[in-house]
Amino acid sequence: MELTAERLIAGCGDEALDTGIRIWAELEPVGGLGAPVKPAVYEGGKYQLDRRWWAIGDDRRIVDAVVIDNVASQANRIESALSAARVELGLPELVLDFGGIPELPVHLPSTLSSFQFPHRNGDAYLRDAQLDGTPFPRTDLGGALLGATPLNPGALFEWMPQALLFGYWQSHLGKKRAQTKLARSWVSEIVGYEPASTDTESMGLKGDPLNLSIDTGLTYDDDDQLGWSLTEETRRGSKSKDSLAEIGHGQVPVSTSASTVSFRSIEQQASVSFAGLRRIWVGSPEANATGRALLAAIGLAGHVLAFGRGFSLRSGCDLRAVESSWTWIGDGDESVAVPTRDDAIGLVRSCAAAAEQAGLPVGARWASDPLLLQPQDKLAKVIAKSWPAFEDD
Repeated sequence: MELTAERLIAGCGDEALDTGIRIWAELEPVGGLGAPVKPAVYEGGKYQLDRRWWAIGDDRRIVDAVVIDNVASQANRIESALSAARVELGLPELVLDFGGIPELPVHLPSTLSSFQFPHRNGDAYLRDAQLDGTPFPRTDLGGALLGATPLNPGALFEWMPQALLFGYWQSHLGKKRAQTKLARSWVSEIVGYEPASTDTESMGLKGDPLNLSIDTGLTYDDDDQLGWSLTEETRRGSKSKDSLAEIGHGQVPVSTSASTVSFRSIEQQASVSFAGLRRIWVGSPEANATGRALLAAIGLAGHVLAFGRGFSLRSGCDLRAVESSWTWIGDGDESVAVPTRDDAIGLVRSCAAAAEQAGLPVGARWASDPLLLQPQDKLAKVIAKSWPAFEDD
């Protein structure tokens, strides 16, 4: 079947029997089948290990698995792809501008987009922003965004529709204020099955062209290592803080746990749940169906934009799809023709036009330019205190 706005709207209706769309892809490392890739590594140098049922043809069995990229990370990657194509898609954007903070280090972002807020509309950066000098929560728009619920989602449709798809939790307004939660309706993971080993380790040597003696003692400031100085003493041990190795000089052996892993198979599984989207109620049956279809289309377009060609998750983890399939899950599953990039963008625009006609604040009502916010003074002070400027001697 060809995926159209009309079919998507019908599937998202209040009384529809359709459940959602499932996406599956077999992935291959750029280095070829079985080439090692770098899974995500978490606190303590650990992978996200699992045991899962895995199907090869008609054979189903429980195997070891490593989650190479988890649900939250996949959502962030799709949001990044949506941000990059925002103008083509016609999507709205809020931008928090840090330009007024003097001497912000160059490695920090100068702005934060509503596609980047870690907790979307429940994020502390949005809460601590201001609009035209007024704390954002005290403005009409800010109050509406922070107070939005699945039964009152208008402000999110207008300014942050992705939050209605990927979910949010308004958890930092205080115990006596709203604690709204909305479960995600988009789920995506990349998983490696049957790892050759999970006890991987990278070993090497950081060289030094002049082979400086790391027996030399020194002192330095952890916050500003440019100002180190020699001492008359030798260093106090192999792992001491007064070694040249601590500031990047000398020959230093390197041993890193949780390195790259070779897998028998790497797969991506993603789904958008129409059942989950039915938590969102706008008003009339037409508005409900078109609004939900628009959210589904945004997710599907984001998936195509992020993963529709070879992609890089992190250093040492470059992948491409060698086989993929989309399936409409309903009263009799159907294979879906995988949309092209242009098809996916067109689907979003068609669904937005239908939702706008049904009365939602989307489509032509979406602002073409980002709405600029500034940090409140207290947030600006915290940022400046966290990153003080250094005086060069």
